[in-house]
Amino acid sequence: MTDEQKIAVEFRDVSYRVQQRYLLSDLNFSIYRGEALVLLGRSGSGKTTTLKLINRLLSPTQGQVIVSDRPTTAWNAIQLRRSIGYVIQEIGLFPHLSVEENIGLVPSLEGWKNSRLKSRVYELLHLVGLEPEKFASRYPHQLSGGQRQRVGVARALAADPPILLMDEPFGALDPITRLELQQQFFYLQKQLEKTVIFVTHDIQEAFLLASRIGLMEEGKLVSLGVPSEFRQDPHPEAQRFLACLRVLE
Repeated sequence: MTDEQKIAVEFRDVSYRVQQRYLLSDLNFSIYRGEALVLLGRSGSGKTTTLKLINRLLSPTQGQVIVSDRPTTAWNAIQLRRSIGYVIQEIGLFPHLSVEENIGLVPSLEGWKNSRLKSRVYELLHLVGLEPEKFASRYPHQLSGGQRQRVGVARALAADPPILLMDEPFGALDPITRLELQQQFFYLQKQLEKTVIFVTHDIQEAFLLASRIGLMEEGKLVSLGVPSEFRQDPHPEAQRFLACLRVLE
């Protein structure tokens, strides 16, 4: 098995139920190291629930989620989450912390020395297109939405996690800023070779960012393949998304 084919995350017969309602049913798929897997689907299809199972914000009702060859339930939950970057639409920056403090939060909890921490923060600010001398000392309320989202991405990358979870991170941004960040993220992912699981309901975003697209409908994974395969998928839900793409084109 080549490095590209090594499994970073695996879902084995995974279901998730709240009371008597199944939010996810019989998920069986693997995510390979270094790939960008986009989970595409409508609101309520189970995308975010699937994401939260990876960093053990939720635990499966049935089956196992395997991360780095170990079930999530066998991990210390805090250590698991610190080893996985997580970016959400609302960003979740701490308002009372500076940009530098927000980005360096996890490394500081891991005991990094100040010199190493500052160097890492500055490196990441450069990486996401923000001048460290200008932005490191600012606070979240002093940033635009796009700038806050860039800081959120930098914070998720701070401790150099092998896996990055992104839950509609650009959804609240204006179209121009959104495209800029999508393009920058595409470049970053290729450069850093992180394993990325990216949630969206935007078919254009899926085609721009994905090495593979997983389509979810009513808690099930109904399609999984590279973008060229998705374009040929006869599944009705895939065809509905493709119709949206044709309208936009």
